[in-house]
Amino acid sequence: MRRATIMLSAGLALTVEAQAQPGSRPVVTSPTTASAAENAAGVVYNATATDPDGDPIAYSIAFGFDGARFRIDPATGGLSFRIPPDFEIPSDANADNVYRLTIRARDGRGGVARRALRVTVANLIEGYQVRRRGAGFTLPLFISGSGDGSGRVFVVEKGGLIRILNPETGAINAAPFLDISGAIGTDGERGLLGLAFAPDYATSRVFYVHLSSPLGPTEIWRFRTSADPNVADAASGDAILSFAHPSNNHRSGWIGFGPDGFLYIASGDADLAVDAANPAQDATSLLGKLLRIDVSADGFPSDPARDYRIPASNPFAGGGGLPEIYATGLRNPYRGSFDAVTGALLIGDVGEASREEINLIAPGDAGRNFGWARFEGTFIIVPDESAPNATPPVIEYLHGLGPFEGRTVIGGVVNRGPVGDLRGHYIFGDFISDNIWSVPLASIQQGATLSANAFTRQTDAFAPDAGTIESISSFGTDDAGNVYIVDLFGGEIFRLENQ
Repeated sequence: MRRATIMLSAGLALTVEAQAQPGSRPVVTSPTTASAAENAAGVVYNATATDPDGDPIAYSIAFGFDGARFRIDPATGGLSFRIPPDFEIPSDANADNVYRLTIRARDGRGGVARRALRVTVANLIEGYQVRRRGAGFTLPLFISGSGDGSGRVFVVEKGGLIRILNPETGAINAAPFLDISGAIGTDGERGLLGLAFAPDYATSRVFYVHLSSPLGPTEIWRFRTSADPNVADAASGDAILSFAHPSNNHRSGWIGFGPDGFLYIASGDADLAVDAANPAQDATSLLGKLLRIDVSADGFPSDPARDYRIPASNPFAGGGGLPEIYATGLRNPYRGSFDAVTGALLIGDVGEASREEINLIAPGDAGRNFGWARFEGTFIIVPDESAPNATPPVIEYLHGLGPFEGRTVIGGVVNRGPVGDLRGHYIFGDFISDNIWSVPLASIQQGATLSANAFTRQTDAFAPDAGTIESISSFGTDDAGNVYIVDLFGGEIFRLENQ
């Protein structure tokens, strides 16, 4: 066996150990290692080899852990990735951004040379910035795309308006998409709190809102868009779910469709958790819960206040509690989101005395109990009455105003948009401290709690080109996966972008 070397383009090389005899097998002339920047498309280098008899050389990929990730031109030896590599989401077998394969060089007489190759993918620092894309809103609480491919984003205002923003120009439609300001209560934490477009909105024109009734109850309403795609038909409104909420505090307000097509509804505990016997642990109360309903049909035709049916896999669908309940033990679950790739649901839950938390629900993982009010995050409040099988948060941070502290968590979103350097990162923040952090989604695991030393503080990096990000009320995404940040008191909308 002899060693030979293949020369590679752009300073890259691989070393090949040639199993050959003098005058009969190829001589390869390159090193064993190579490197390529992430997102590399096309040929990353050209391998060369010679044959003692002057025979032409044919190149191929023999085997290796990651050989299927590459293609090679048999005539030129040009090696390239089949799919450009992403440093933040490595696809090699060991997930360490080192791709292992074996190159084969064969001459016309059957002589072969092989060598193991390691291609290391380097992080491309693409850079990112935050730009103000909208201003002039009144107490905006949420932002969303509609899934219809129009590029519009819809901004929910606490007072009862949904307004359409063109993020490319900053223009806001003069007429609101929906105005139900006369049909809601807005004192305290009440108001028009959430918005979710049906998965088939492009054809059905159906969407749902989470609101506070003037009389107090929490209600979920269904609406349709009128013949004008920029104006909803307010007269089409139908309250499909209503339940008592005896406080103007801890109203939560997030709703969203999961990958299963069901509508998820976050409900606060009305600030009633004064001891171990609290509504968040009471299976006969919808307070302090995550609810899940199937809005595609009516399972209660004789009850006009329940225009939905119960998914069979809900934990209490067969009894033992209210069938709408999907998860329990939440205090004030303020903002959740589904990851577009994994389907995981991440929920921010506002703490009380000492800490804030993010909770995780994997697809199909019904019946989680997140512990409130017997636990606050990982802290045991009631030592003798801990919640049975309570699930600890996946993220937790302490109260304070330091760079990794806060007082009111704002659940975030996983970036799956154009900003490559943060792709696959969960971005979240705090309403009081104005801090913004990111954590790779791959680092978030059920059963393990990440503390602040696992966060990357993005507050300074997210300083916008205009305006100020403060009093964050929500993170959201549009149809292209762009990440937005909503400023409550400043009435501004910001977008994360590549530089």
